[in-house]
Amino acid sequence: MERRRPTGVTIIAILTIIDGILLLLEGSGMVVLAPLISQINVVDDSNASNSSISLNVNGTIVTIPNNALFVLGGFIGVLGGMLIALGIASFVVAWGLLKGKGWAWIVTIVITIISIVLNIISIVAGSIEGVVGLIINGVIIYFLYTPNVKSYFGRTYSITR
Repeated sequence: MERRRPTGVTIIAILTIIDGILLLLEGSGMVVLAPLISQINVVDDSNASNSSISLNVNGTIVTIPNNALFVLGGFIGVLGGMLIALGIASFVVAWGLLKGKGWAWIVTIVITIISIVLNIISIVAGSIEGVVGLIINGVIIYFLYTPNVKSYFGRTYSITR
């Protein structure tokens, strides 16, 4: 007997694919820019032998070593690589959602709960945009726990007497 995929699952999978595409684009951009940022060399003309630059920020002298941009470039490269990995993982989860895999249901629940926690933290920090995310993630959790969706993912157990 063939299972019919609920429309909402298809919508969540499409949104997951879009998220994966955005993560891949962001990660690729960061990986491409990382070596460029690492190669920036700041030279302070007043003291050419010094390997740092001093800035006057509101009356406070701030000294930035030249190698800080090298470290920043490395950090951006690593972060970009992580975003690429998350983008690929998004495609795998979307495939699992479309195929009705139980593990995809669990992964989506876990990610949605993490998003809810982050949205609550965002709201507490004063960001009103977190309310929209909280509502969307709440709807997703509610939807994933409906009987027909749980059944599609094989998450219901029938009790036989």
